Amino acid sequence: MKQFTSVADAGNVSELISEALTVKINGQENADLGKGKTLALLFLNPSLRTRMSTQKAAYNLGMNVIVVNLDKDSWQIEFEEGAVMNSTKSEHIKEAAGVVSQYCDIIGVRCFPGLVDRNKDYNEEILNSFLKYCNKPLISLESGTRHPLQSFADMITIAETKKKEEPKVVLAWAPHVKALPQAVPNSFAEWAVASGAEVVITHPEGYELDEQFSKGATIEYNQNKALADADYVYVKNWSSFTNYGEMPEVKENWLLTMEKLKLTNAAKVMHCLPVRRNVELPDEILDSASSLVQHQAGNRVIAAQTILKKILESNS
Repeated sequence: MKQFTSVADAGNVSELISEALTVKINGQENADLGKGKTLALLFLNPSLRTRMSTQKAAYNLGMNVIVVNLDKDSWQIEFEEGAVMNSTKSEHIKEAAGVVSQYCDIIGVRCFPGLVDRNKDYNEEILNSFLKYCNKPLISLESGTRHPLQSFADMITIAETKKKEEPKVVLAWAPHVKALPQAVPNSFAEWAVASGAEVVITHPEGYELDEQFSKGATIEYNQNKALADADYVYVKNWSSFTNYGEMPEVKENWLLTMEKLKLTNAAKVMHCLPVRRNVELPDEILDSASSLVQHQAGNRVIAAQTILKKILESNS
């Protein structure tokens, strides 16, 4: 494995999940695999689970880790080709990526979309700049369009808890107080389809995802109909793709409740976290036996460790 930025880099998804489950059982088996190797984690945005889980995964493999908050700790980076750098940005990605590549063996990059210019966000300017100018393997720690480590952890969680081979998985839009990116739902949808699950995406009209990510899933605007016989409900807010970054008015009540869960097949409820309690999901669900949110968070370590292991093995 040379890079990990989407499900396209995963190869056979079922085999990758099986490998992750083995890593979880034999977590210390490769404790020296990364000895003498250094992982750089570069953050342009806040992080809790991604930062801690990837650090721990690297330590489990014997790696050194350097964490840099690029939005606070370093010079501001210019990503535009041919830019006249006469404003606030002091370093170009060409130099920054070249320097980091000299210091580190694997590089992880986290960036969010601006939710203003759809073309800019969906062209992945920042991620692709690092891919272009770093000469070391790169892992996406979330980008403008995807969050592959989160989605991989989600698939591990489903594999561990499912009661039938092809569960019905519902990706359900939820309310929020501000516009959020489509990266997590985009990524979850394509990974869930690739894993062989029956995938239904339910959301109000105006919140359709880019078709490249929802391909293979059923789109259902009636939340109750979508929930019928579901085995998993993945709850997440996202802003509009069509009217990019906007939050079209929603008059219906889309908050998932215990009453609505009665429509499902005793479904487990998932969320990537952080979650705004009683806005996206109520206490009654988050604090119940139906919730898998902590299970998912725990599997973030396993997802990262599996990917780091594969990259180290491929580049040894």
